[in-house]
Amino acid sequence: MVKLVQQFVSCCRAAGLRISTSETLDSLRQLQLIDPTDETQFRTLLSANFAKSRRDQLHFHRLYHLFFHEMCMNLDDVDQAEAWSDMFKKTALILKEEHDHGPVYDAVVDFLAGSPMGLVAEIRRIREESDDQPAQLRFNLGPLASRLNVLMQITAAAEAVLALIRDNYFKVSPATLEEMAAHFNNRLDIARGILLQDPASINTNKKVKASDRHRKDFGEKPFSSFTREEIEEMRDAVDRLVRKLKNIVSRRWAARKRGNLDIKRTLRASAKYNGVPVDIHFHRKALRKSRVVTLCDLSGSVWAAGRFMLNLLYSLQECFDKVSSFVFVDQLTDVTQTFEEHEISEAIRLVMADENIHYHAPTDYGETLRNFKKNHMELLTRKTTLIIVGDARSNYMNPEDTILGQMRDRCRRVIWLNPEPENLWGTGDSEMMTYATHCHEVRACRNVNQLISFIEELV
Repeated sequence: MVKLVQQFVSCCRAAGLRISTSETLDSLRQLQLIDPTDETQFRTLLSANFAKSRRDQLHFHRLYHLFFHEMCMNLDDVDQAEAWSDMFKKTALILKEEHDHGPVYDAVVDFLAGSPMGLVAEIRRIREESDDQPAQLRFNLGPLASRLNVLMQITAAAEAVLALIRDNYFKVSPATLEEMAAHFNNRLDIARGILLQDPASINTNKKVKASDRHRKDFGEKPFSSFTREEIEEMRDAVDRLVRKLKNIVSRRWAARKRGNLDIKRTLRASAKYNGVPVDIHFHRKALRKSRVVTLCDLSGSVWAAGRFMLNLLYSLQECFDKVSSFVFVDQLTDVTQTFEEHEISEAIRLVMADENIHYHAPTDYGETLRNFKKNHMELLTRKTTLIIVGDARSNYMNPEDTILGQMRDRCRRVIWLNPEPENLWGTGDSEMMTYATHCHEVRACRNVNQLISFIEELV
């Protein structure tokens, strides 16, 4: 029983199911507490130890059925079962010796002999190869060619096995030959079924798939076309991104806090211990988190992009030394305190209800820059990243681009996120090309995917 469980664990690992040594040992110890001959108890015990999520459970049950049912022979006689097992192993050795078709062929032959690990691992590799392709390139011929190769090797193994049976290589009775042929044909059908099976049916369920497609559609949807319900629906995805980025920043910050290895001090200290570096010394360095200042245009459709930007930066405040948030239409309004003192939904509600923000006024980027220069220029230092979210349409008023140049000279980086299509930049009253000369980076930010990509690079 112990050997059987170990073989099953190897099969699961080959298929991509993560099972630790401790989980394997736990399951072996727990076998003493149940009746292993009761399959319900046995399957439940293994599932509880090896399947840690719903996706894992679907994967586990498919592998369990493959290993304990499809790959097993219905033989009541133990001695007969061992004899059959030896015959299949001998067959595998003969096929490998007579036909050197490579590792995939050997994996197929091992599968026919009762060892599914190699074939399962190869099919897993093909699925990962397919998953690594961008969504728009999923028709790529690489994974298809790999599947076709496996199918050809299955066909080659089938022909070789049938040749051995036809020639009665083992000199057995016609009845035994018939049983051998039935057995190998059955496993060949199983191998083809595993290969041709939709990979998504193992790794997820239809509900998750639909949800992912839905979220992907949202990701490509322009901010301006979002409904209130859709904005709320995207919060879960944004929250997961934020948690992921916070973890990345925490690990990075811990490494920075420790500093780099000080080789000279470490070697000097090792002299006390006959050259053994017992005391490891590091270069201590000043910790400097970057600062972020955001200017968000709230006029028209630009408001949606600004809202998402403020939402993300609000959630990531602990990743930066300081986040200063400003919104504007015709005049600049400091909303930093509002975002510091209130939960994000309440903060956005208060901003939208602020009487000092004239949402229906014509946008005036020049006045915004003049106001910032007069009252907030001290926020810009060599540690500051300035992010401007807006379409740069200033209604033919003075753009005051020289002020943006002065702001650039004071800060670390200036990034402009424009929610308009690039082919509209510089048309009509757009001053985007004028402002672009004073920016380190100008990029389109028309949907959630583009915004998330920017935030990941920023953090």
